[in-house]
Amino acid sequence: MTDNPFFAPSALPYQLPDFANIREEHFRPAFERGMAEHLAEVDAIANNPEPPTFDNTIVALEQAGRILSRVATVFYSLASSDASDGIRELEKEFAPKFAQHSDEIRLNRALWARIKQVATADAEEAWLLERYRTDFIKAGADLTEEEQARLKELNSQLAELSTEFGQNVLKATTESALVTSDASDLDGLDQAEIDAIKQEDGTYVLPLLNFTNQPKLAQLTNRETREKLYTLSVERAPQNFDLAPKIAQIRIERANLLGYPNHAALIVADQTAKTVDAVEEMLAQLVGPAVRNAKKEAAALAEQAGHEIQPWDWSFYAEKVRQATYDFDASAMKPYFELNRVFDDGVFYAATKLFGITFSERPELKGYHPDCRIWEVSNEDGSPIGLFLLDPYARPTKRGGAWMNNLVDQSFLRDERPVVMNNLNLTKPVSGPTLLTFDEVNTAFHEFGHALHGLFSQVRFPRVEGTNVPRDFVEYPSQVNEMWATWPEILTNYAKHHETGEPMPAELVEKMKAAEQFNQGFATLEYLKATLLDWTWHKLGTGQTVADGRAFEDEALREAGVDFPLVRTRYRTNYFLHIFSDITGYSAGYYSYIWSEVLDAESVEWFKENGGLKRENGDHFRKTLLSVGGSMDALQAFRNFRGRDPQIAPLLKRRGLD
Repeated sequence: MTDNPFFAPSALPYQLPDFANIREEHFRPAFERGMAEHLAEVDAIANNPEPPTFDNTIVALEQAGRILSRVATVFYSLASSDASDGIRELEKEFAPKFAQHSDEIRLNRALWARIKQVATADAEEAWLLERYRTDFIKAGADLTEEEQARLKELNSQLAELSTEFGQNVLKATTESALVTSDASDLDGLDQAEIDAIKQEDGTYVLPLLNFTNQPKLAQLTNRETREKLYTLSVERAPQNFDLAPKIAQIRIERANLLGYPNHAALIVADQTAKTVDAVEEMLAQLVGPAVRNAKKEAAALAEQAGHEIQPWDWSFYAEKVRQATYDFDASAMKPYFELNRVFDDGVFYAATKLFGITFSERPELKGYHPDCRIWEVSNEDGSPIGLFLLDPYARPTKRGGAWMNNLVDQSFLRDERPVVMNNLNLTKPVSGPTLLTFDEVNTAFHEFGHALHGLFSQVRFPRVEGTNVPRDFVEYPSQVNEMWATWPEILTNYAKHHETGEPMPAELVEKMKAAEQFNQGFATLEYLKATLLDWTWHKLGTGQTVADGRAFEDEALREAGVDFPLVRTRYRTNYFLHIFSDITGYSAGYYSYIWSEVLDAESVEWFKENGGLKRENGDHFRKTLLSVGGSMDALQAFRNFRGRDPQIAPLLKRRGLD
């Protein structure tokens, strides 16, 4: 296909993928040609008769595989955000092929011998060289031929199973939705929310979001409806209880082949935590206080309800207790959080105040879906930074949750500026404005923190661009950006009534702040349960097998001391995409959120100590941390910003666990 848009760099600004001209039939030939060319380029590097140097080996590898990179980036963006049946089939077909392709490169003995001989005195080059060596060793480059053959089999099996797991969850998002023909079942939702889920046949379909505790449970007054919705949530994709043990077993064997006792040890060795013990030491400080706080909260909810509560009652009565204790109704804030204003006058405004950057919408540029919007981002002096895309709405073809991804990686080597994207899962109204909950506002600020990490990247090599940092560090800048959602100067700028333009009443803001630590026992415990569930699955070692995924999950939570039944794990095994789907890559890494929050809480304290929303503070954060990406040790970048090693006390104080 000579007109295949992936065969050459996009001619659009910043090499934005030419979505208007990309069709489903372009993917297969682009993948096939991309993989073939990439392997040919790698073979040429491996068999270069010249002595190995950084330029003719590492730089050459950084420049290789351009077609494959372009097509894979677009394909996996669509697989997450707008997956057609054809894309899902291609994803299943190519998952083992991609695993094989990666093995062909990282298990290339001639290439590995060459990499081991490269030397450089340049600090950034030395760091990248070390990244390559670590990648190859953890991929099995030092194994025998027999061991490598077995490793290839395991990688192929794992690719197939994890793809199947993810597709089961995506399918269950719609198939396990709550369906009713009686609008009274939905009492508690506002009319706009009810209208948005009404179907042509007169039924109402409330799709599931990707976590256990569905947000609508806080609003639905009908207890029977709450129980139905909750049960649909926790029982979705039941076939994945059979897939999870198979995935875990393969990971055990792979870790053992690579010289590690379990998958957790393999993963954490290259993270900032470094050791299994370091992770467990941090988690141990949180379990006791979180369980105690959750039990106290449960007693208050039962008193409010006048009866014993069940897990599907928690959010509903938590709102009642919040209103009674703080005279604060979270739903009263919603009219003040209109989507466009949240971004224009909140998210973007905060970035402009802190970093001096500006945003110009580019409506002539098109994304992969009509809901996508695109802005050009510039420095204060007008010099270009890159593009930012926003895809805000949920759809049946989109996976749940919220995330950021790159469409073009920043790299001085390739002379490429960043093109980054945020995905949210807001309910699209039938008509009128899109109004957000405060949690959704907070998510918007969080994901834009990831976007800033990608946009501000200033590195030579694409392998270490902005967000290509250890998994337990990547959430840190995004969590810091959440602080600006409630910063007075920012909040007053965007929190305005969508009809009258009146600012949010000061007393409502004060009530919200007073209630910030409310329900933190629940929030911390449901997160810790998921973290410890992930950790237990991936600490399984040689000879340990799982016959029943459900029973294993229950036992894992009991053993961890977090089996308080009224607070369910944020993700059960059957829909824990973070750890059983390779798209997200958080296996044995879900602890990263709380690990990163230690750094985040420290950084928020630093901003407050140094005057908060000031350009010099933003410039310091950008220069010392955001811009360096993965081009240096992550904790050293933190020290360069903060001036010392991180401490856990600010996090415990923030969550009311001190």
